Amino acid sequence: MNNIEQINPMMCDSETGICEIPEALTSRNDIGAAVKQHKVRVLYFTDPICSSCWGIEPQLRKLKLEYGEYFDIEYRMGGLLKGWDVYSGKDVSGPTSVAQHWDEAGAYYDMPIDGDLWIEDPLTSSYPPSIAFKAAQLQGAEKGMKFLRRIKEMVFLEKKNITKWEHLLQAAIETGLDIVKFKNDFENSAKALFEEDLALARQLGVRGFPSLFFTDEDNNRFLVYGSKSYEHYEQALLKLYPGAVKKSIDTSWENLFGHYPTFTTKEFAVLANKPKEDAAFFLNDLYLQQKIGKHDSKNGVLWKVRN
Repeated sequence: MNNIEQINPMMCDSETGICEIPEALTSRNDIGAAVKQHKVRVLYFTDPICSSCWGIEPQLRKLKLEYGEYFDIEYRMGGLLKGWDVYSGKDVSGPTSVAQHWDEAGAYYDMPIDGDLWIEDPLTSSYPPSIAFKAAQLQGAEKGMKFLRRIKEMVFLEKKNITKWEHLLQAAIETGLDIVKFKNDFENSAKALFEEDLALARQLGVRGFPSLFFTDEDNNRFLVYGSKSYEHYEQALLKLYPGAVKKSIDTSWENLFGHYPTFTTKEFAVLANKPKEDAAFFLNDLYLQQKIGKHDSKNGVLWKVRN
């Protein structure tokens, strides 16, 4: 039996920071002229239920605030989990085995992840939320990113099975999407767009997530594969844009929450340049003053702008 076929895609490797797909994707090609821009283009292959991708949210948020004027990021879906039926007869663990792995991944990345979802209401596939993201993207890149963030919060902290339409619809409402268009696109054109993402992933030899391709206007390219430290992403950008100047971040909580309406404690600590313990104390004090809200999960807190 081929070892690659036995890979459980949900058992992401914390040491490498990679959630790997079972298919052996070896065909590689250039991204091509479509990404030829004055800014650096970042093509980010991810998946809504990839724990390693959730783990790099602090790094990406910081990169956007410090160097956002020098790069554009394009989110593509990679298809981490097609369905558990593809493992029928193979020596792999089922969804219940993911519960402990998610709890461990959350502790490793210091990002809240509640693995009980895989015991209480396990997901059957990551394809429906991926298609939903493509539908959201059709209403603009910014709205697509907000939708993706929201369904990640739902699945990692709120134990919501985001393969279900009710949760996808709720995320669409909360992120201000046109619901009629969203539903129509989800059922129609978004499926083809998702297939295009999968085809591009195969073309580029994407084997797992997160995979970030940094490309400049001359088609020079660097791949940052797996969950890495902030410096890896920063250096990939600076290699292609040596003149980029780091912007100083206004670390006031009002400014940070103005950019991002929700934060895990780790994310706020990274952007506010505080030790995590200090950040937790500071955020809880803001909560007690009723300046921000919060959602408690088994393995951590999501802090929110108050409505």
